[in-house]
Amino acid sequence: MRDVAILLILFGLVALAWWRPWVGVLGLAFLAGTHPQAYASGFMKTFPVYLTLFAVVAVAAARDYRRARAWPRLPVDWSLILILLLWGQFALSTSQAINPWAAWPKLWEVAKLLPSLVLVLLLIDSRERLLALNLTMALAVAVVVFKGGYWAVMTGFQDRVYGPPGSQYGDNNEFAVATAMAIPLLVLWYRETQARALRLALAGMIALSFAAALSSWSRGGLLSLGVVALLLVWHSRRKWLALPLLAVGIGLMFVNLPEAWFARMGALGGGELDASAQSRLDVWRLGWAHALERPWFGGGFQGWIYLSQRTGGLVDWHSAYVEMAAEHGLMGLALWSALLLGNMGALTWLVWRGGRLRLTWLENHAAMLRASLAAYLVGAAFLGIAYWQMVYLLMASVILLRGFAARATSFTPSNPAAREA
Repeated sequence: MRDVAILLILFGLVALAWWRPWVGVLGLAFLAGTHPQAYASGFMKTFPVYLTLFAVVAVAAARDYRRARAWPRLPVDWSLILILLLWGQFALSTSQAINPWAAWPKLWEVAKLLPSLVLVLLLIDSRERLLALNLTMALAVAVVVFKGGYWAVMTGFQDRVYGPPGSQYGDNNEFAVATAMAIPLLVLWYRETQARALRLALAGMIALSFAAALSSWSRGGLLSLGVVALLLVWHSRRKWLALPLLAVGIGLMFVNLPEAWFARMGALGGGELDASAQSRLDVWRLGWAHALERPWFGGGFQGWIYLSQRTGGLVDWHSAYVEMAAEHGLMGLALWSALLLGNMGALTWLVWRGGRLRLTWLENHAAMLRASLAAYLVGAAFLGIAYWQMVYLLMASVILLRGFAARATSFTPSNPAAREA
């Protein structure tokens, strides 16, 4: 039955994509977030759902460009240049990989992110479509969060909450960070809608998201969640109301959390390290040492398979920063860091610019994208999530937002078009 339902969803998305290719881009974002084939048990388990929809979107977009007799144009942006340079570094490090049998397949897997980003940059050509894209990313995670958050509340936070099996955030730790990243996008949706019923539903969804993230029992997720909470209060128009409401809500959740949860989280500030924290320190030292030995290219994708044998064969670098440095050298880390921090800086400027010109839509969008990226930056310190599709979709959103902001701010502040919210 699940397989039939997934097939019907795919048919619906394919039809929409053929009719409006940009809607197909939203479908791709939804599939990337929900990973529906993970819940299949029959023929749809191994069916290339994402690839099928991608092919339809690409063909439909090419058809529309041909009919319009127009060449597709990518935005000229420094972030896009950095992304291409970073992928070039990936190719170079793979050519020098210490275990090429694992590095080359991983390179092709990561390279598949680029065509999706190209479709986003080509077909999302208005701020209304950009809003729809970011709300779709929020909805995709929210579909999974709803089940996890409800289960967390009903069981008194006794069990850990996980993401879709086989997805990029299937593990409890990755799921917590993905949920923290989705919360600001849900808040953006809340601010942009005027429908009372939808606002109430979104408020409940945001509360469930906090519950699901806490019930993941993830220390890195807890830190990401804390950063998001602080930024949401900071960007609230009614801080005097937002702060006590947030404190009461989180307080109610903490009252119901079991003692084992507090014991696990206590390791964040404790003097003694548990086995998990100690193993992370060991692999971090190993990764940084290897990055210093091979600063230009690192060990290539999946370098931990060979290097971590000295520490018992850990299956991850447990930090995206160490992952980038160890697998792609200090050059790869520099490009990746410049991409993320540069976009954080650009969003900060857009928040200020939107507030100054009273462009509410720009200020809201930039502030929530910044909060989402901040959650990723914190979570990435403890998880090997350097190649997440969600974060690159967010950076594509930043590229587009800068372009739309440039058009809007070309008007004078006295012009009503510049003040449109």
